[in-house]
Amino acid sequence: MTPIKLAIAGVGKIVYDQHAPAIAGNPDFQLVATASRNHSIDGVTAFKTMAEMLDSGTQIDAISLCMPPQYRYEAARQALRAGKHVFLEKPPGATLSEVESLKALAAEQGVTLFASWHSRHAPAVQVVKRHLQQHAPRRVEVIWREDVRHWHPDQEWIWQPGGLGVFDPGINALSIVTEILPQAMFLKQATLEVPANRQTPIAARLAFTDALGTDVQADFDWRQTGEQTWDIVIDTASTHLHLKKGGHELWIDQAPGELPVEGEYPSLYAHFCQLIRNKSSDVDVAPLRHVADAFMLGEHVVTDAFV
Repeated sequence: MTPIKLAIAGVGKIVYDQHAPAIAGNPDFQLVATASRNHSIDGVTAFKTMAEMLDSGTQIDAISLCMPPQYRYEAARQALRAGKHVFLEKPPGATLSEVESLKALAAEQGVTLFASWHSRHAPAVQVVKRHLQQHAPRRVEVIWREDVRHWHPDQEWIWQPGGLGVFDPGINALSIVTEILPQAMFLKQATLEVPANRQTPIAARLAFTDALGTDVQADFDWRQTGEQTWDIVIDTASTHLHLKKGGHELWIDQAPGELPVEGEYPSLYAHFCQLIRNKSSDVDVAPLRHVADAFMLGEHVVTDAFV
């Protein structure tokens, strides 16, 4: 089958680390162009803007959008109106309304829109999801703590409105929890710690439940140094599960679980290919909705300035 001719808009760390290797390893895609103000990929035709790329005459079937979420809506709109399939890096937009607008436009244009959540493709996630379909969860504890200076050096957009702050990594945890829980959860209480000189939170504590009364607690913090923590601990009536390293390790009752080996981004691109071939879309906004609820319901507490 002819490879899907793919372009990337917004070339940065996540593209070099994840997207480019995953695309190179997937024969269903051929990377033909990039659009980015400051960066490019060796051997791939480079443009400065989305408009320049779309007007160039380069044959492009699909575009992966990897710029910060505040700038993604207009780029996605241009791509969809040009009849291109679109892969949205997480989070899919700066607001829920933006994503709903793009979803409607994709349907009108008859093209695929994929709101990707890479952590859902971590190897332990589907294993745990199947387990919880047989063993109802009673309590879930999420501990997602990392060092913002390591993961986002000098990236001011994350501290600006729409940048999400600590929810930039925290939404990965929410994407896993919303995937594995048998019942939809909803927020009961939240506390957001916002540095005195910033617009978005550096830490958050969240309490959720669902229709069955499951206790779900989440602790997000961007101030952790040393070893990073991306853990989800789940208790059922008969088992204790511990997802570690963002879902890349699983322990069931203190014993290691057997997991598949496919990586997150190779799995994402395999799914994107399937969506395109099937002429369908995948636009789940549940993780982003929970973040929006946290900003709406949460108590905002001013904390020390962050430099």
